[in-house]
Amino acid sequence: MKKLLTLFALASFLTFGVSNSAMAQDGEEAAMEETATEMVDSAAMAAEKAAEEAAAAEKEAMDAEKEAEETEVVEEEKSFHQVLKEKFIEGGPEFMGIVLLCLILGLAIVIERIIYLNMATTNSTKLLANVEDALNSGGVDAAKEVCRNTSGPVASIFYQGLDRSHEGVEMVEKSVISYGSVQMGLLEKGVSWISLFIALAPMLGFMGTVIGMIGAFDAIEAAGDISPSLVAGGIKIALLTTVFGLIVAIILQIFYNYIVAKVDSIVNDMENASISLIDLLVVHELKNKKA
Repeated sequence: MKKLLTLFALASFLTFGVSNSAMAQDGEEAAMEETATEMVDSAAMAAEKAAEEAAAAEKEAMDAEKEAEETEVVEEEKSFHQVLKEKFIEGGPEFMGIVLLCLILGLAIVIERIIYLNMATTNSTKLLANVEDALNSGGVDAAKEVCRNTSGPVASIFYQGLDRSHEGVEMVEKSVISYGSVQMGLLEKGVSWISLFIALAPMLGFMGTVIGMIGAFDAIEAAGDISPSLVAGGIKIALLTTVFGLIVAIILQIFYNYIVAKVDSIVNDMENASISLIDLLVVHELKNKKA
């Protein structure tokens, strides 16, 4: 009987042990499956989050690029006048105003000289032909009337020469030379002021640059540290005065050379026409003597 009970107990123990072992194994497998599922879900969430972050970064990059393109387009759309105005304001009103004043005064003289020289330009060949016809038909008085009705320095010189024709050819020549010098002075009137502004504008620009550099170094000394933005900003403002001074000098220099060339052309025309007038008077005097 005891053996039977013992066998029954042993069989029960083995049965329940196997069952518990199987249950434990099933629980471990379930736990492993659940852990694997959680890991897969975590990896999927991480991948989804990384994809969202990558999409957001790409969108930000595209927005930044678009904004940069829009800024570049806006900058390209700015006219030269607007850029020049902005840089002029950045340069400061002290020296920039003086440089601008040099440009305004210089251009005013340039415009006045160009108008005067264009009005002083005369067709000397046509004038000589009219004077010769007047001398042959009506004499000196008729030639003087032609010169009186013609504008320009050449006609004025002709009138002065004809007015002294009764005193001889030598007196005519001296009169032409003397009055030619007067007309040359009138043609060159105000040109020296243009050359002054040409020299003054860059000098004022350099002075503004030096003063701006001194101010930048004073700011560095006060801050006790060399800040790139502080130094760059001060130097940029300082150099703008030099740039505008050079621009003013270049503009006025171009007009100055044009005016000087125009004056030289008129003076050469005056000299050639004066020589031709003296020749006409010599021929006219010889005809009168023969007559």
